Amino acid sequence: VVMIGSYGALGWIKTPGKRERDLAFEALEKVGMTEFANRQISELSGGQQQRTFIARALVQDASIFLMDEPFAGVDAATEQAIIGVLRELQANGKTLVIVHHDLLTVKEYFDQVILLNVHTIATGPIASTFTPENLQKAYKGKFSAFKGGFDEFTL
Repeated sequence: VVMIGSYGALGWIKTPGKRERDLAFEALEKVGMTEFANRQISELSGGQQQRTFIARALVQDASIFLMDEPFAGVDAATEQAIIGVLRELQANGKTLVIVHHDLLTVKEYFDQVILLNVHTIATGPIASTFTPENLQKAYKGKFSAFKGGFDEFTL
């Protein structure tokens, strides 16, 4: 599954060789999945599958990564491992566009945000965009922040 990420660079006729296997193994190392390298994808848990798919994306070495809920179905340790990989990608100049619904981790994980609800509600840096007012608009009034702190939410 991970080596599929190299097919775009190989073209239609070439088959993966040592370089592609090495890249796939390096990607599996980054997401902590080397011990599962020879397993079928159907034998992996949801979190392990998610890490495998991220490894496949790493092999592609794209400049832009689009990810739909990369933390869905993973435990806390795996989530932190994925965050580490994403931060490394960002440090290496990659652009990350991530769909994320856990309001409690947005400020910790991201520096820019786009709030959507059919259309764009707000976009920009976390400090000026991820506000109770904009969240009220995004959730059409079904949102409230507890007085104890903005990091606790009710929908």
